[in-house]
Amino acid sequence: MAIKSVSGRFAAFATLLAALFITGCVTTTDSRFSREADRQKAVESYVQLATAYLGQGNVERARHHLDRALELAPENPSALAVLGLIHNSNGEIELAERSFKQAISNDPEYTRARVYYGAFLYSQGQLEESRDQFRAASRDTDYDDRGSVFYNLGMTQERLGELDEAIISYRRAAELTRGDARSLLSLSRTMVNSGDMAGAARYYDRLLLVMQRNERLQHSPESLLTGIRISRYLGDNNQESSMVLQLRNKYPESVEYQQYKALISNDK
Repeated sequence: MAIKSVSGRFAAFATLLAALFITGCVTTTDSRFSREADRQKAVESYVQLATAYLGQGNVERARHHLDRALELAPENPSALAVLGLIHNSNGEIELAERSFKQAISNDPEYTRARVYYGAFLYSQGQLEESRDQFRAASRDTDYDDRGSVFYNLGMTQERLGELDEAIISYRRAAELTRGDARSLLSLSRTMVNSGDMAGAARYYDRLLLVMQRNERLQHSPESLLTGIRISRYLGDNNQESSMVLQLRNKYPESVEYQQYKALISNDK
């Protein structure tokens, strides 16, 4: 969206320069251009404020600033996309979907609207539609958070049972985020579930290295169960025992611990 709008402003500016050389009069046109630039800047500022307040959970303040943006530019796709988020937070599902669709219709290349809409569809259980939105968003090489887009795409594909496709998406997410722990874990887990234990072990080792370098990262039930399954495949009894102990002591009520008990029961 930023590239598109900026290029549009430069095109308008070139037109104004041509008019200057022909007529020698620039006062009215230049003022009109300045007013338009100021209006766009104001809209962007209001949308940013609305997004920030929404992130803090202050829906009322978010709506106040967004209304100012929509007064200036009712068809602005970024404002409409945030309006969809606000409607969704208020439980107004139909209005939220309408806003997301209108934002995309007004500018099909505005990737953030597709990301918001994809997340909305995922929350509504419309997984195929969600996957399609994330897939379209992933094609935008200029989007500033492509790693998250590919992660969301992988998560949706995994839910749909498309494990091979999910592995590709998770791997791309891990590459773009330079080894984000969340992406490495999801990639390892999905590879385990697909039967590629050797591949899963390689990425799980990278995950353990990331965790060693960052003391704030702690094992979750999911990461422990994934590690246990990989350790059993590799015959690494020491690592398996260590992870089983952590899973039993820290997360005895977790679904993953129940899955572990089922795993060893089946082996017997």
